[in-house]
Amino acid sequence: MQKNDNLNKDTNFFRKMIEVFSVASRLGLTSFGGPIAHLGYFRNEYVEKRKWLDEKSYADLVALCQFLPGPASSQVGIAIGILRAGLMGGVASWIGFTFPSAFVLFLFATFVQGYDISNAGWLHGLTIVAVAVVAHAVWGMAKSLAPDKTRATIVVFSAVLTLLLPFTMKQILIILLAGIFGWLFLPKIEVEDSSLGINIPISRGISLASWVIFIVLLLGLPLLRQVSDNQLLAIFDSFFRVGSLVFGGGHVVLPLLQAEVVPVGWASQTQFIAGYGAAQAVPGPLFTFAAYLGAVAKGLIGSLTATVAIFLPSFLIIIGGLPFWQAIRMNSKFQSAITGINAAVVGILLAALYDPIWTKAINNPFDFSLALIAFGMLMFWRVAPWKVVSFCIIGGIAFYGF
Repeated sequence: MQKNDNLNKDTNFFRKMIEVFSVASRLGLTSFGGPIAHLGYFRNEYVEKRKWLDEKSYADLVALCQFLPGPASSQVGIAIGILRAGLMGGVASWIGFTFPSAFVLFLFATFVQGYDISNAGWLHGLTIVAVAVVAHAVWGMAKSLAPDKTRATIVVFSAVLTLLLPFTMKQILIILLAGIFGWLFLPKIEVEDSSLGINIPISRGISLASWVIFIVLLLGLPLLRQVSDNQLLAIFDSFFRVGSLVFGGGHVVLPLLQAEVVPVGWASQTQFIAGYGAAQAVPGPLFTFAAYLGAVAKGLIGSLTATVAIFLPSFLIIIGGLPFWQAIRMNSKFQSAITGINAAVVGILLAALYDPIWTKAINNPFDFSLALIAFGMLMFWRVAPWKVVSFCIIGGIAFYGF
């Protein structure tokens, strides 16, 4: 009897794993439009259609993932996978949602490395897409994350410091200073007392172990990198650190990745911005941009290393955060610190809009006109990002040739 019960449990677990992977894969193939749109797709699939969790629990999960560093939509998907089928369910959810876009971007990186594309019109069209996309992101984030004078001031000073400070770790310093400023000086945020209305299949012991692993990797990888010349270790360190320190997710990853990969020669400015433009045309999380950059740096193994490294912090932080979410969420000082950090990342992204994106993409009135039309398509006419990408590629070919 006991054996039959165990067999039934194993069968049920396997069935849930397949179900999670199947649903996440379909979302990974169809979820265009960035993290906010992804959350809408998730709500429709997981709350309304499948009823794996209720509206309030889903809202709390979204709040948790927006509070923590990392890609919010991917973290929500991982969390739902964990709640549905345990830790391996989270892995299945991540693979399903991430693999389609990561694979396409790996193929794109492989293609562009095989040809001399330095003067390609379609490539320049991709760099122009990046101008429109980042400008649109800065506009929307500034409205929601810096609506008052104090936070707007943080945005301005963060952008100025990002542009003028000479060292490569400046973004991390700016994020740290903004968090301290928010903790000390921004008003306390009143938070409604609520908790996740679902069973969390993670013990506090596993949660604490996850935090320990996260901290050891975050602090230990840079030290290990200093005593080793292994490029894969360096790639893993850089992408893990970026995945650990990105608040706001999505487009905010751009300046941090640029600081990690371009100065050391893993990708040129042109390759970097072209890949970022291509990432707008595929569904799924923007963090799969790492698959492209890793492939440019070191082929398939580099692509796999970069992709795993940039998403690993999301796993560790979600596993570590779910059991302690209520206590974290109710701490008004933490909320104030995150408010300051969110304003700073808008400034960092604003600086990236100028350098390297604008300085690389906008060379003449035609480039500016094409970028302006693309911005209008995103901002006012609500055109799907992949259509905007296609428009700019066609424009680049028409003006500069293939």
